[in-house]
Amino acid sequence: MNILEYKGYRGKVEYDAENFMLHGKVVGIDDLITFEGNSEHIEDEFHSAVDDYLEFCEEVGKSPEKEYCGSFNIRIKPELHKKLALKARTTNESLNSLVEKAIVVYLKSNPAF
Repeated sequence: MNILEYKGYRGKVEYDAENFMLHGKVVGIDDLITFEGNSEHIEDEFHSAVDDYLEFCEEVGKSPEKEYCGSFNIRIKPELHKKLALKARTTNESLNSLVEKAIVVYLKSNPAF
């Protein structure tokens, strides 16, 4: 696999046969972080790119993007939302807890993930 990991960021590396170089990009965020180098230095270049990004964010007072923060918005039919809210109330659980449990059950029943 052509994925590097560092400080919670993942970089995908691809080979440029025309220039005999490796090029990479941090994936899973909207900000653009790229790096390039040869096979001996590509991991160092990836680390430098991430470090530069984090330093830049600190300098300008911006929160660095993260790939997965543990929260996301979903849109469901109002009737389903109501049923979930009622179930949460009757089981004395939060809506988040019920949804998380349902996702865990789904992922266990679909082991390809």
